[in-house]
Amino acid sequence: MSLIKSISGIRGTIGGLPGENLTPLDVVKFTAAYGSLLKEKQPRPSVVVGRDGRISGPLVHSLVVQTLIALGIDVIDLGVSTTPTVEFAVVEEKATGGIILTASHNPRQWNALKLLNEQGEFLSAEAGKKVLEIGEKSQMYFASVDELGTVRSDETYLQKHIAAILNYPLVDAPAIAAAHFSVVVDAINSSGAIYVPALLNALGVQQVTVLNEALTGDFAHNPEPLPEHLTELSKAVVDQQAHLGIAVDPDVDRLCFVNEDGSLFGEEYTLVAVADHILSNRPGNTVSNMSSTAALKVLTRQYGGDYHAAAVGEVNVVSKMKAVQAVIGGEGNGGVIVPDFHYGRDALIGIGLFLSHLANHKKGIKSLRATYPDYFISKNKIDLTPEINIDQLLAKVKAKYQAQPINEVDGLKIEFDKEWVHLRRSNTEAIIRIYSESQTAQAAQALAEKIINDIKEFIK
Repeated sequence: MSLIKSISGIRGTIGGLPGENLTPLDVVKFTAAYGSLLKEKQPRPSVVVGRDGRISGPLVHSLVVQTLIALGIDVIDLGVSTTPTVEFAVVEEKATGGIILTASHNPRQWNALKLLNEQGEFLSAEAGKKVLEIGEKSQMYFASVDELGTVRSDETYLQKHIAAILNYPLVDAPAIAAAHFSVVVDAINSSGAIYVPALLNALGVQQVTVLNEALTGDFAHNPEPLPEHLTELSKAVVDQQAHLGIAVDPDVDRLCFVNEDGSLFGEEYTLVAVADHILSNRPGNTVSNMSSTAALKVLTRQYGGDYHAAAVGEVNVVSKMKAVQAVIGGEGNGGVIVPDFHYGRDALIGIGLFLSHLANHKKGIKSLRATYPDYFISKNKIDLTPEINIDQLLAKVKAKYQAQPINEVDGLKIEFDKEWVHLRRSNTEAIIRIYSESQTAQAAQALAEKIINDIKEFIK
């Protein structure tokens, strides 16, 4: 069981002891801390609240809404929604902030409070730390009975979000309709069961089949959209002779695709394909995090733009995108950020752009994937003991490879000719996460194992 307090929000398993898990007391405490921060900016804030389809969703939702009301904050309640829809709604409502109740790709036992600023973006590091400080010191002042907040339910944002996607200049709905796509969707028993089919129908997709469409929150499989969890989707695409499959995570900010033969398009290549569509119409700079595929860098340079790497985490990617005026960005886990739509990972606008690109490609999804360079990422970790000085270990690795290009923005990233390795220490455990990429899966794993062996030698 676990409770993780970070600048991006409060995440934990439901039940157990306060302070050790995500209990009602923890939900109330950190909701009140966040609301108190907003009241420092504005005497009568408004907050957009939405949740994914998790079993614990109604419980956590009720606690959050009532706590905000008790602070004298007005709530715009979207009910069951998606992370990007809440982000979108914060801007549309000109709200002071937003809270998304979702543990994203974590299993059913988990839930979380994801906290947004007035721009519909995740809180800055500074603001996130302030929330934690207020919560730990219980520096919250609740409203009198005459100053209690209000709640307004708004179920219109499903259609508002879809309408905005249809109106986005680079979403080609007529081309999508003309392609007569047959699509299978894995909705993982959460918000995607409502939002993704509605979007596909609005785009003119000819046939939509939904797997795991019951909105129970009792996920049919591990909800992280990785190949080993998408075997049902792959089989259904082949069995139904569909053009492609679509998988999202429970809060619909991650997106990946399945090819017509059941093989995976690759979650790393979701951003690459969407970037291809954007850059072919609007050349410019791109951003992804340091653990994302080099294919985006290759593609960006082909279009005459500059690629930039950001530290891992959406808030870091967004910050870098603004700094370099990127036309597209995101993360290699299937997260697409379209800056002139909104600064947040959004699987829905990602679907609209990807299908537009595929429709104009006219040769099928596997053929589209073959147009991009092949890179493979291996993800490993090495467990350490608490007494080991991780900073010293990383310094030794850096010294050994000092002749290579090195980036220390987020851990230690070492670049070789056509491959790289990225070492990141965990903030919560005595481990180093090791991401490596090469042109074959075997070479990527071999590079990771080489670095792991280096570390083991340094420990001796």
